[in-house]
Amino acid sequence: MASRYHEVYARWKDDPEAFWAEAAREIDWFRPWDKVFHAEGAVYGQWFTGAETNMCFNCIDRHVKGGRGEQTALIYDSPITGRQKKFTYAEALAEVTALAAVLTDLGVAKGDRVIIYMPMVPEAAWAMLACARIGAIHSVVFGGFASKELATRIDDAKPKAIISASCGLEPGRVIAYKPLLDRAIELASHRPDACVILQREEETCELTPGRDIDYAEAVAGAKTDGRSVDCVAVKSTDPLYVLYTSGTTGQPKGVVRDTGGHMVALKWSMENEFGVKPGEAFWAASDVGWVVGHSYIVYAPLLHGATSILFEGKPVGTPDAGVFWRIISEHGVVAQFTAPTAFRAIKKEDPRGELVGQYDLSKFRTLFLAGERADPDTIKWAEKVLNVPVIDHWWQTETGSPMSQNPVGLGILPVKYGSPGVPMPGFDIRVVDDAGHKVAAGVLGNVVVKLPLPPGCLPTLWNADQRFRDAYLAEFPGYYKTADAGFIDEDGYLFIMARTDDIINVAGHRLSTGGMEEVVAEHPDVAECAVVGIADPMKGQVPCAFVVLKSGVDRGLGEIEREVVQMVRERIGAVAALKTVVPVKRLPKTRSGKILRATMQKIADKEEWQMPATIDDPAILDEIKVSLGERGIGV
Repeated sequence: MASRYHEVYARWKDDPEAFWAEAAREIDWFRPWDKVFHAEGAVYGQWFTGAETNMCFNCIDRHVKGGRGEQTALIYDSPITGRQKKFTYAEALAEVTALAAVLTDLGVAKGDRVIIYMPMVPEAAWAMLACARIGAIHSVVFGGFASKELATRIDDAKPKAIISASCGLEPGRVIAYKPLLDRAIELASHRPDACVILQREEETCELTPGRDIDYAEAVAGAKTDGRSVDCVAVKSTDPLYVLYTSGTTGQPKGVVRDTGGHMVALKWSMENEFGVKPGEAFWAASDVGWVVGHSYIVYAPLLHGATSILFEGKPVGTPDAGVFWRIISEHGVVAQFTAPTAFRAIKKEDPRGELVGQYDLSKFRTLFLAGERADPDTIKWAEKVLNVPVIDHWWQTETGSPMSQNPVGLGILPVKYGSPGVPMPGFDIRVVDDAGHKVAAGVLGNVVVKLPLPPGCLPTLWNADQRFRDAYLAEFPGYYKTADAGFIDEDGYLFIMARTDDIINVAGHRLSTGGMEEVVAEHPDVAECAVVGIADPMKGQVPCAFVVLKSGVDRGLGEIEREVVQMVRERIGAVAALKTVVPVKRLPKTRSGKILRATMQKIADKEEWQMPATIDDPAILDEIKVSLGERGIGV
């Protein structure tokens, strides 16, 4: 069908308030708003001021009241334990209401904070929804996060209670959470009143008398007693959650998400952007510790009345590179959302996509990639083996939903490889130079968004309005600074090339490491790559390409290096000055799949660096040091 995108985007631009008021009709409000947008509210304005609503009511209660209680809401699938469980909307309501009763008995009330430190189990979703039900503000911290990092979040959020589990699971290992939690509470100056602990059969833990409560026992007691906890009316502008993201100062930034605007944006995105209808199965292969898990595992699918998949596993190794296809086939998934890194890992293990043929993917319509630049080579590979559209899109923790996308529900636009699509309604995206002046089409610059930000974006940082202004609004007045670099082409497509920190200066030429990675990834023997700028006495910086080779490659490394260097020279030019290609077994990544380029660069430049809190496997950095050392770099 012809895309309605341009018509819809123009409608938003002509009258943003009318556009979002219409979208807000998809949400149940306890009290209507006084203003769609209040320009004088908060730091840059507020959405749906005066309105009252509740996220949990909109995610669960209204579907049960509307006669859809027997529809499946959540499917838990854990290839690590071999367990699966399906929950209807009615069953989800029972779980969430019981946990809300437990929290209420612990004295947790509207406006109190609750930290959720959980593995990928259904109880993590119930915890988020139970907090929303009673008006408490949740802050999810990755299960297994280091004690020191957890302690800083405890001190910043000052939670009344913490919900956690005895352990988390990785392929081949059990991670005990309780010692990490106990140590974090020791380190923190703030003390929670109580900890609710889910005992997992893979490894149980000792409960601390007077503080710790057994999750299963407490919830079962609330169910037996027939406890009923109504949804608390909260203001549209009240915080739903605080999600901490890394800060450049080492102090994490608490991104605040409001309630009403977030619901409106998420509900609109499910059908218009992702093309998913109520009742269909949608799978975001992420973690509830990330913004993707908040928005597209828990809240958006349930707001929309869809079925959400909660997956405790990895794209490879649980048990093989076909696990994604099994999930899609077994659960009738129509659309999947994951990180490009996951597909690069699958491509490395199964380069010809032979495992795809073992599964029935007839219901599967669309693959969405986000979280890191999706190189064209990976997109083309996924298109070929899956035979469905592969949609790259771009957003941030701060925005809560996509800023740019190829909107499937409005009708797919022509795909441009390397571009995460076009700006979504609400986002007036510009590219400017360092002085804030708009640059011409195709010219690399700073990607910024004209204020006000649309519903669902962060209104501020937790207890830090000035830090919010300084970090995001001060450098380009009137605009939100994304800290990404890119360009917009003559057709209005956005190209995100790197974080602004990853634009390197080679002999006065500003070059994008993302552009080089795109070329390196096309080499037939390269499964994954990362390009960073390393210090050079003559040119200031020169690029260094780290490459992970595909399984079974037995050619000489020297030959591959010469070919990669030549490819970059031909496509980008001699000015790129790429001469160093370092083969590595694997790349260091965060648990959401982002490559830790800045840390690699610091190691290469012999600068001081700290172990990133979000790293998936710290041992990889030792491997990087060894590989660089073999080339005489960083030693």
